[in-house]
Amino acid sequence: MAMSGEITTLFGMRVFTDEGRYVGKIEDVIIESDSNSITGIVVVDYNKALIDKNSRGVVIPYRIVRSVGDIVLVRDIFSKRKTLSSEMRELVLGEESEGE
Repeated sequence: MAMSGEITTLFGMRVFTDEGRYVGKIEDVIIESDSNSITGIVVVDYNKALIDKNSRGVVIPYRIVRSVGDIVLVRDIFSKRKTLSSEMRELVLGEESEGE
């Protein structure tokens, strides 16, 4: 999906599935330097009902983005089991883990 404009306009945008479920908020993007194209969006403050992880955020592949406007719509790849789809990966920001 081609997108013209400033990449920074994505920062802070809310992400929803094409089924209307809230996913999270975009904090960053991942860019492939060889092709200068977006390959992923980093989503934080994500919906724990959809993604059952304790990581700071998740990386969603840009290929599942359906549209970008006032919000970002992605294909609903989230299972009912609240597990991280094989198409996404956790965003690991450090070696330390927070214990309770």
